[in-house]
Amino acid sequence: MFSLGNYKLVLASNSPRRKELLRGLGFPFEVRTLPGIDESYPEGLAGADIPLYIARKKAEAYRGQMGSDELLLTADTIVWIDGQVLGKPADAVDAMRMLRLLSGRTHQVFTGACLTTTERQKSFSCCTDVTFSPLEEEEIAWYVEHFRPMDKAGSYGVQEWIGYIGCSGMRGSFYNVMGLPVQRLYQELKLWFA
Repeated sequence: MFSLGNYKLVLASNSPRRKELLRGLGFPFEVRTLPGIDESYPEGLAGADIPLYIARKKAEAYRGQMGSDELLLTADTIVWIDGQVLGKPADAVDAMRMLRLLSGRTHQVFTGACLTTTERQKSFSCCTDVTFSPLEEEEIAWYVEHFRPMDKAGSYGVQEWIGYIGCSGMRGSFYNVMGLPVQRLYQELKLWFA
């Protein structure tokens, strides 16, 4: 495996899934988060452009606090269906609404990621098509009650029960759907340090 040289990798995320996935790559890293980062985006952005914009915006919030030996990773994930974004649900009712919308259909999961140092920045995005079989109302309600998907884009974790029983097909990175396309991240880091 290649080395990050003298750089210390910093993950700017509280997501337990991103921490787990990044840990799996084998690079030591620390987690650093700033409260209240604005995750709004301009009207007119669509699909992959939305999480890319937000990942870059998150990186800019950290720039003034970065050391010259730090490599910052920021990311954002959205679920995209019918030309609309499904972010994190506001409450259980909203989560159930989103899952009904995804039931029996294919949607896209886009993650935008940004690698930033005090001198360089590189961003990229990843798309995965996810197909759900039809979900019964009782299944949706049980999942929302037992798994509390309030911190997940689109109101679901593919690695949880709803993914086990509902995800009938996927084209692209499974880990992207979890919130971090680690294979693509590894390739981008490899190129960065080549």
